[in-house]
Amino acid sequence: MSTLNLPDLGRVHFIGLGGAGMSAVARVMIGQGVSVSGSDSRDSAGLRALEALGAAVFVGQDAANVQGADTVVVSTAIRSDNPELAAARNLGLRVIHRSEALAAAMGTQDTVAVAGTHGKTTTTAMVTVLLREAGLDPSFAIGGDVAALGVNAAFGSGSVFVAEADESDGSFLNYRPRISVITNVEADHLDHYGTEEAVFASFDRFVRLLPADGLLVACADDPGAADVVRRSGAARVCTYGYSENADIRITDTRPVASGSVSMLRFSLDGLDCEQELRLLVPGVHNIRNAAAAFAVGLGLGVDPAQAAAGLAVFSGAARRFEAKGAVRGVRVFDDYAHHPTELVAALEAARTVAGDHRVHVLFQPHLFSRTLAFAEEFAAALERADTATVLDIYASREDPVPGVTSEVIASRVNRPGGYAPDAGQAVRDICRRAAPGDIILTVGAGDVTQYGAHLVQELARTAPALAGDAGVQTGAETDAEPESDAAQPVLRKELRG
Repeated sequence: MSTLNLPDLGRVHFIGLGGAGMSAVARVMIGQGVSVSGSDSRDSAGLRALEALGAAVFVGQDAANVQGADTVVVSTAIRSDNPELAAARNLGLRVIHRSEALAAAMGTQDTVAVAGTHGKTTTTAMVTVLLREAGLDPSFAIGGDVAALGVNAAFGSGSVFVAEADESDGSFLNYRPRISVITNVEADHLDHYGTEEAVFASFDRFVRLLPADGLLVACADDPGAADVVRRSGAARVCTYGYSENADIRITDTRPVASGSVSMLRFSLDGLDCEQELRLLVPGVHNIRNAAAAFAVGLGLGVDPAQAAAGLAVFSGAARRFEAKGAVRGVRVFDDYAHHPTELVAALEAARTVAGDHRVHVLFQPHLFSRTLAFAEEFAAALERADTATVLDIYASREDPVPGVTSEVIASRVNRPGGYAPDAGQAVRDICRRAAPGDIILTVGAGDVTQYGAHLVQELARTAPALAGDAGVQTGAETDAEPESDAAQPVLRKELRG
């Protein structure tokens, strides 16, 4: 665990400042008056936003960039031969992981740490929006921008700090939360852990970080999370889900436009309660994420109706089924899913939105190791689409593995599309197949997100005008909202006889 205090860090330099995780920590530190600098290999709007807040920003990696820094922050993605990291070590500067920097920035605030193999970003965002709407003004650090917040991180005036706790490299063990959330647990990041058993052992250690009076919030529907709860011995546990034994039980779900309406049943102050939950975002996975956020809200004393009202305005996080635009009835979305379970959830959400129309997916595998480990599972997930096109693997921090290409997935999928070494041609082919009412979904943790805009442009260039068509829409214009009378959650308390 990190025992660093924020004032001890001095001037802090971030290597890879433009990344979602690094920029979030930097924003929180700047909000507390810390002198921050940072670099990235390419310029971005995120870098310029931090510069506007007072950070010294460098485009390009150079040893000279760390001059004047006292502490250098890195992530697992930074290679050991990075010139700035090498210079920091030669100068004897303190080098810490991003999670240690975030732990220092949390200070003495009551921390809500959201962990899980999937759903962390969305759930963390939902908790933050809920608490903000309830007037608590939390500090937060999220691995993606959130439309309802405007940013991915901020230092608030309240006593609560909401943080996405990343398990990918075990760094979530650097936090000391008051409330821990576990959305799900299954094998992933085997390049770090090696075995599924090691993944579960890490979550067991995460739960043991809670103080005696801390609260564990976990999904009752997920076998992995339920196993962690059973082993935890935690004194205070709140489970959620569709399971009959869930403390916050989800029932009566029905779709409404691109979102849903559900009923939450739970006990509060000895009373049996019901609370209607309305969401603007699609998918059963998001209903579970919202139930987790609702549980956190109750744990922090937020009124159930107020908690539901906060969740009702949540419109999504960046790259989580994010609307990219619509042309002549074809809607384009983008999702960060990079594990088979996440891919299934994204495609189920797309199917809900598409209704009787078709779903076309442009998938980019992330990491050679993950592609090798889950090729069959990825292929099975892609069978849920009507057409499935697979781009080359996004290597990220990994070197190529002989014999591992996107073909190991594409060759197992019995859908039109297949392996596409030419991304530009893939975009043109998908647009040719798409018809009014269809959904196109770009999926993956790499640079596949850039093709959302390309798809919208190609659709606009090639699609014939249809009678009554409004032409091109972008972003949130494509999201239909529930009817206005759905905006007011209702709390009903009934004494059990």
